Amino acid sequence: KACKTALFNMSRFLLRDSNMVSRYKKEFLELEKIGVGEFGSVYKCIKRLDGCVYAIKRSKRRLAGSSDEQMALREVYAHAVLGHHPHVVRYYSAWAEDGHMIIQNEHCNGGSLQDVVLENSKKADYFKESELKDILLQVSMGLKYIHASGLVHMDIKPSNIFICRKLFGPTGQEESDNEDDGFASSNVIYKIGDLGHVTSVNNPQVEEGDSRFLANEVLQEQYCYLSKADIFALALTIAIAAGCGSLPANGTVWHHIREGNLPPIPQQLSHSFTELLKLMIHPDPVMRPSATALTKHPVLRPSLGKAALLQKQLDVERFRTAMLESHDSELVDWHSSPARRIPSKSD
Repeated sequence: KACKTALFNMSRFLLRDSNMVSRYKKEFLELEKIGVGEFGSVYKCIKRLDGCVYAIKRSKRRLAGSSDEQMALREVYAHAVLGHHPHVVRYYSAWAEDGHMIIQNEHCNGGSLQDVVLENSKKADYFKESELKDILLQVSMGLKYIHASGLVHMDIKPSNIFICRKLFGPTGQEESDNEDDGFASSNVIYKIGDLGHVTSVNNPQVEEGDSRFLANEVLQEQYCYLSKADIFALALTIAIAAGCGSLPANGTVWHHIREGNLPPIPQQLSHSFTELLKLMIHPDPVMRPSATALTKHPVLRPSLGKAALLQKQLDVERFRTAMLESHDSELVDWHSSPARRIPSKSD
């Protein structure tokens, strides 16, 4: 709470100072505009000091007195609480100049999932099931971290999932600072970004995200299971990546989906994967799996199931061996005991 108040007060102070030298122009070389969203525009920039590439977000409107101010502060606060995680877009800095909030984030060189989906749709090409599972698992890991921090994202959708494609230097070694990444062997890392709708689980101040991905209970202002609203939106995000096309913002089909029906997907997915996606959009949020459960789900992590089975078999063998050794030891003790010894003729 103290951190949030400090950020808020700092923003208020900075927004009043419109005569400051532009930090943005002084510290960054703007290369190109790479996105436009609800909050504002995003630019690919090189920081003059370190030569690294960053994504710089600049609010559309002056923040003081506007609804964008709360969204900007939510994002900065969320990043401050979360810290660094390999499946959440990394935050570096935020400041205000000339009444606009500017946020310096990690640049994801693969763009957004939405960018790839749009490109795929032109060729009637879709992510394969193995790729869809990879996206679902990686984003679930990011959500697990966010939820464990007592926060919920509230705006999961393809345009808010970003892609980092690992680069290889002249020696063929990966150039990546994500040493703790659980997908170090993968060339594609998926990260959750745009935290402007993030809110606390314990004290929710819900700003509804995109209605196409909105769970029905949130629309009904039932905020008991907000983390499960992220799971609902994630399932529909995977459906989009699978090629289902655009989703309705309202109407009969919108309600049909909220009754637990997946939108039509133009490729054959396995029964187990389809059933998992259906479970993620179950009308009752209690029935939806948590992000933690998804990161361990046998459909997404079959190796974990095999490892658990092998461990169980090993435990059984160890128990059996221990029992046999115990039995053999008892036999030796019985035969060597004077009370159990067979008397000889001389006795």
